[in-house]
Amino acid sequence: MKYFIAIALLVAAAQAIPIELGHYGHGPLLHAAPVIAHAPIAVHAPEPVAYPKYSFNYGIKDPHTGDIKSQTEERDGDAVKGQYSLVEPDGSVRTVDYTADDHNGFNAVVHKTAPKVIAAPVHAIHAAPVYAHAPAPLLHHY
Repeated sequence: MKYFIAIALLVAAAQAIPIELGHYGHGPLLHAAPVIAHAPIAVHAPEPVAYPKYSFNYGIKDPHTGDIKSQTEERDGDAVKGQYSLVEPDGSVRTVDYTADDHNGFNAVVHKTAPKVIAAPVHAIHAAPVYAHAPAPLLHHY
């Protein structure tokens, strides 16, 4: 019974394989469906690009991590100008003002402000007392 099922499956698989016998010069010649004429392919002009104009700003002040920074930028055509600032680890603030355009390229001016110093109260400093001790004997144990 197993052989009968195996042979039946092989016969079914062989009949399912499409074979074109036309290239041997005998047997039926199979043809594809007729091709319907296509419309000519038109060459499209590039789509117009929208005029670039935007502005944005953001700021972060995270006391947990100490991350404090901000940025603002605006663009009108090919001209961009903006500013960003951040607090450095030493407490100073770095501010960068920048512009960019086709004529001058990218230009940045960096400003750095000194860190804020909080004056601590001045306390009198006393030297530790000096006690005279007899020199300890030199003992070596090996």
